[in-house]
Amino acid sequence: MRAAVWAGILAAVTVVYIGFVAWRGWFLLGTGDPILVIFGLAIAVLPVLGIWFLWRELRFGFAMQRMGRTLADEGGLPQDDLPRTPAGRAELAAADEQFAFAQQEAMDRPDDWRAWYRLAIAYDDARDRRRAREAMREAVRLFG
Repeated sequence: MRAAVWAGILAAVTVVYIGFVAWRGWFLLGTGDPILVIFGLAIAVLPVLGIWFLWRELRFGFAMQRMGRTLADEGGLPQDDLPRTPAGRAELAAADEQFAFAQQEAMDRPDDWRAWYRLAIAYDDARDRRRAREAMREAVRLFG
């Protein structure tokens, strides 16, 4: 729940910032000076992109939450029993070993969002955030 509150706060701050940028762009458009009008047009694109990125990330986060709740209800979440470093991260050797199982499951069932969700968790435990996000995006796509 704490993460959802922070996400809401950050989304609200982002919307305020986007509003401020849009206001400044509108102001520049109204000056009539050709250079400032060009800058105003360029700035007018930023709020549109900002809203699109914000919506995309929020939709992604909500889908991840729904999938996580569904897996938890089904008893399908992987056990979090990896040995940990003093900093709290999964030990890399153990995470790599568990990753092999998750990767094989995703290869065996490429159309199963549950397998891709577990693969994303395994990638994250193995400290490969980029691939974890790609796997989670595939899970969200399959989840529908």
